[in-house]
Amino acid sequence: MEGKIVGIGGIFFKCKDAAATKKWYGDHCGIKSDQWGASFVQRKVSEDSLSFLQWSPFPHDTSYFFSEEQEFMVNYRVQHLETLVANLKSSGCEILDEIATYDYGKFVHIRDVDGRAVELWEPGEENLAEIEAVKKTANFE
Repeated sequence: MEGKIVGIGGIFFKCKDAAATKKWYGDHCGIKSDQWGASFVQRKVSEDSLSFLQWSPFPHDTSYFFSEEQEFMVNYRVQHLETLVANLKSSGCEILDEIATYDYGKFVHIRDVDGRAVELWEPGEENLAEIEAVKKTANFE
């Protein structure tokens, strides 16, 4: 099937003080984060390559989740984003914004059957180079 979700790209959640939450997790759990949060790197079981999952605390008043009540958002890694969005549109699914393209991939937000906003992400080629750099620094080779 062309145009499908192939994994989870990240977990985003609201908190009272994102900087304090990042610091607490860094101090107590060893999660090193930057302005975006932290990336957890793992080796793919099916092939000899790496993947990562993004962990991102957001300010409690963020509008990024498309709702004040929504406390978290899942980012799904997809293949063939344009095809998936076309299929979702033809099925009557709510598309919350237009596909945005950056060096690190393409993004769009949709609303799921329960009314939650979710983010769809097709990684860009730049991510492959980033993963390879992380692989070397994390001693996976």
